[in-house]
Amino acid sequence: MKGYLDRVEDNDMAVILIEEKNEEIVVPIDELPNGCKEKTWLHMEHIQGSYKVISIDHETTAKKAQQTSALMEKLRKRKKGSKFKK
Repeated sequence: MKGYLDRVEDNDMAVILIEEKNEEIVVPIDELPNGCKEKTWLHMEHIQGSYKVISIDHETTAKKAQQTSALMEKLRKRKKGSKFKK
């Protein structure tokens, strides 16, 4: 199962989105693997009604970052300027 580190709240809590279950969980940031930051994909495990972060999914993280960059580049190329006068 995979999770996505969406954001880190002010109180040192991490919000992880569980894509397969369409759920959101909140865990202390000290339960995350070293090197984990926002927009990181994680390997997750569902144990007795709760979720546990196993490790960082480097492959999915890199793949999704590349897809996002490609989409942003495509949008930038389409931009023709504002239709409104300043």
